[in-house]
Amino acid sequence: MSATVAPPSLLAGRYQLERILGSGGMGVVYRARDLLHEQFGEPCSSVALKVLGETFAECPDAHVLLYSEFALARGLRHERVVRMYGFDVDINRHIAFFTMELMHGMTLDRLLLEYPGGMPWRELQPMAVQLLDAVAYTHRLGVLHGDLKPGNVMVSEEGLRLFDFGLGQSLLTTGLPGLSRGHIGAWTPAYAAPELLAGDALSMAADLYGVACVLYEMAQGRRPGERSSAESLPRPRQWPRHYWPALRTALALDPERRTISVAELREMMGCPWRRWFV
Repeated sequence: MSATVAPPSLLAGRYQLERILGSGGMGVVYRARDLLHEQFGEPCSSVALKVLGETFAECPDAHVLLYSEFALARGLRHERVVRMYGFDVDINRHIAFFTMELMHGMTLDRLLLEYPGGMPWRELQPMAVQLLDAVAYTHRLGVLHGDLKPGNVMVSEEGLRLFDFGLGQSLLTTGLPGLSRGHIGAWTPAYAAPELLAGDALSMAADLYGVACVLYEMAQGRRPGERSSAESLPRPRQWPRHYWPALRTALALDPERRTISVAELREMMGCPWRRWFV
């Protein structure tokens, strides 16, 4: 099954595509109207609909990759994680797609453009806790995100939402076809743990590194960048000194030295000050 960059305006006789919301990774996301729900008087029928992008549409197992993403995230029920709706195929056009809740606001990478020197702690701290809440929740369910970066975080008046599990994996046996994302070469270098770029498997430690890079950028206004060790990184001016050892540990280049979990980092940031020993 395959999809084109510009699929027909109506898919499966039900979903009316309106406009592109974003593209990247392996897919394109559209805003769409669910005409079936409209027919039954549903007042809010808009959804987000994802199809494969041009690069992956011609891959023999592309539809399996798309379904794998849907299946990985469909069991997630958390206010800080995008909600999946359903997987479908337009039989006549051989286009696979899935629908999910339509999120409002802007992505975190766009918001950060307004803070070139880093976000003030009073704004950063609650947002960081929400993001860590989302990742800690997925880890508890054995789900790895795999592509934690500002572009995969939506910001609105209701808070942060994590989305796009296209490079994610499950630590549990799901019965789904085993797909290796390594050949995709889609890791985002600025946020990918060094071991991922070296060809190692995705892990909780790699997710920890990715979310720590996001937090660092929120506080510093720029990414960690090239360095010989986490110890060589300067503490962001907007990041309190007593919280710095924990974030620095999460940014360790060696996964064996990331002796803190996402849940522990979240607990530390959500509590009043206490010393963090590393």
